[in-house]
Amino acid sequence: MAIRAMAHPVRLDLQALLGKEGPLTAADAARRLGISQALASHHLRQLAKYDFVEPAPGKDNRERPWRLVSTSQSWRDAKLNPEAAAAADVLEQLLAERALGTLADWQQRRPEEAEVWRENAGIGHTGIYLTGDELAELEEQISGLLQRYVDERPIDDKSTRPPGSRLVDITRIVTVSPADEPLAVQPEDESAEEEK
Repeated sequence: MAIRAMAHPVRLDLQALLGKEGPLTAADAARRLGISQALASHHLRQLAKYDFVEPAPGKDNRERPWRLVSTSQSWRDAKLNPEAAAAADVLEQLLAERALGTLADWQQRRPEEAEVWRENAGIGHTGIYLTGDELAELEEQISGLLQRYVDERPIDDKSTRPPGSRLVDITRIVTVSPADEPLAVQPEDESAEEEK
């Protein structure tokens, strides 16, 4: 199952590393992550099995680097069966924990950053009332804005990165409150009726 294949800290680390550095061999990835080559190789093969990574051209026949296939994933269809839904829940929790760790790191570094980075990073919050269709439309629009940059700048292709660009992690957490209970019809005040 693809979701379960991703829901592992080492696999998420490998994907992040390939996105930042571009194609790497299992040995190079292992050195950078401080794990064994065998472990890196195993996890890369598991990611490849579900098309998260793929072999990349090497300098020679002995070198076997891996490259990232995509930088954006969605698990909306996972809710269609209980096993996939449980795996998606674990993955979402893991990604949220990692995002909080990244946020804490950013907060430590933020005071020394240039204003353009300080003013446009961190957490924003908006609470609005939307219908289900409006939420779907909003999500589609946000995804479309991000997809433009994903398409123009494959994350593992350093040649597409504009001068001055930096890796920006965007984790959107969208929650929906419970449906409001229908308002009970209040009986008219009998004393008011009597006064009429």
